[in-house]
Amino acid sequence: MNDKLLCRVVPQEQSFSEGYTGIFHFQFWHYGDWVDVVIDDRIPTSNNQLVFTKSAERNEFWSALLEKAYAKLHGSYEALKGGNTAEAMEDFTGGVTEFYEMKEAPKELYKIMKKALERGSLMGCSIDSLVPARFETRTTTGLVKGHAYSVTAVEECKQSQQKESKVCLVRLRNPWGQVEWNGPWSDNSKEWETLSKGEKEKLQQQNAEDGEFWMSFEDFKKNYTKIEICNLTPDALEDDKLHKWTVSVNEGRWVRGCSAGGCRNYPDTFWTNPQYRLRLSEEDDDPEDNEVSCTFVVALMQKNRRRERKMGANLFTIGFSIYEVPKEMHGNKQPMQKEFFTSSTSKARSRAYINLREVTQRFRLSPGEYVIVPSTYEPHQEGEFILRVFSEKRNTSEEMNRIEADHPVPAPASTGEESEEDQQFLSIFQQIAGDVSTGEPLSAGGSQMEITANELKDVLNKVVSKRKSLLFSDKDLHTEGFSRESCRSMIALMDGIFKHYDFDHTDTISSYEMRNAINDAGFHLNNLLYDIITMRYANENMNVDFDSFVSCLVRLEGMFRAFQAFEQGGDGTISLNVLEPTLDTSSGNFTHNYSSSFQFYMGWQEV
Repeated sequence: MNDKLLCRVVPQEQSFSEGYTGIFHFQFWHYGDWVDVVIDDRIPTSNNQLVFTKSAERNEFWSALLEKAYAKLHGSYEALKGGNTAEAMEDFTGGVTEFYEMKEAPKELYKIMKKALERGSLMGCSIDSLVPARFETRTTTGLVKGHAYSVTAVEECKQSQQKESKVCLVRLRNPWGQVEWNGPWSDNSKEWETLSKGEKEKLQQQNAEDGEFWMSFEDFKKNYTKIEICNLTPDALEDDKLHKWTVSVNEGRWVRGCSAGGCRNYPDTFWTNPQYRLRLSEEDDDPEDNEVSCTFVVALMQKNRRRERKMGANLFTIGFSIYEVPKEMHGNKQPMQKEFFTSSTSKARSRAYINLREVTQRFRLSPGEYVIVPSTYEPHQEGEFILRVFSEKRNTSEEMNRIEADHPVPAPASTGEESEEDQQFLSIFQQIAGDVSTGEPLSAGGSQMEITANELKDVLNKVVSKRKSLLFSDKDLHTEGFSRESCRSMIALMDGIFKHYDFDHTDTISSYEMRNAINDAGFHLNNLLYDIITMRYANENMNVDFDSFVSCLVRLEGMFRAFQAFEQGGDGTISLNVLEPTLDTSSGNFTHNYSSSFQFYMGWQEV
């Protein structure tokens, strides 16, 4: 019914005659991007009949070809089995879908539907059938159970025969093109006599067996079980008169041992989930009950589970919580720590954790700053997700990922000749955690073998010197190494911090607590960097021993020093050329941020 939306999915100027080559292409919204899928025109048949989607017109094939492309996108026809209407509506439009059960619908549902149509949203509704065998069976009222209807209009009309009497009407369409509601406000019902000619013309009411009919909003709520509203993004709407949503999109992932913290039932790990700062700065035009508020919809979608189903991947049980940020912390991009979540209650949250591809819900909150925490119900479940926020007015959402070091850059060390007998990086880092003279490992308790500040300074400066000669020319990296004072502070930090988080005295700390330990040491990283650290230093039980802990902090210190040596404008980026460390030496000059530089650094160390 919407040519622009249809043409986005089924590109025009394709046929079996002009320019025909045996292939067709279709476009789908796929986790934030529009993907073009090319197929040949061989369609599954049985006894010369199409097996799956088919048209009553035997020479109409666009829907069967579209279905094949959709199956290819997800890996197979089998992958399309099961799901709900919302998945298809979103994949064909890029919108976000809200669900409402009529029994639990908000009191302002009519207003929500009215606004949705004003924004060009797509709406569908259905009547549940508890018995599968009775799907798509007609009732005495003319409505069909287990069948999808479109909502095409919502209007409020004044009845001329009754003073100051208004009726709220809903127009629906049966996609069969026939079989209509036969109750009040149906095509030939007496209720139409209560409306003036002008009101009838406004509604464009027609007496025809075309599958489209009107009914009162009250009858609509009584007869239908649920309604789905697919809110479209601005790029899908061409009419400037429509009141468009503002949309912000964030992609993320849950990583076992680092950022897969589970729900609020797991307070020791919940805080490690990805966090997204939401700023609501403009209130609604027509607030409820004269209350200043901002209306927005949060949609959390897990990615690729349908495609990976054949490999045993089921949908995770997912949900999210929303916390209000204290005013004194507005503008701070640092993720909230464990203490914040254990002492604060959520301002709003998804109705339930549920194993659907997407969980969505509408909220109304006061203008301000909030933190959205998406999570799986159980911790340690790895997966990718996309978090979208639709709002009536302007909003911004972004991952909280400030990267910085609290401690100042150490003062230059005293100059002196260094030994030429530098070892490989791995052995040097092993020495840092042991006795420099013997190379034996240092126990976490630090019983016999100790390392002095001077010895540590020698080893650290060997690391800096080795990296400087390997990666940079002398004129490029302006650093004089680590001072004795900075090394003394580092030893105290390492010993005290590790013991603080070694709760069970096993000489290890959990990979989740590793985040706290790194933060206490003065390094504030984002989830991507914590993921890298976890993969590099944690064992199969997601624990980090003392040697790995020391190595990690030393590498972080060295990386920050190297990065700061190149950083010019203080904006968190550096510019490198082909003579300096690059990931693609054919590209000439390019810009690196701290995150990508850190990944390069870690990879170089392994080489």
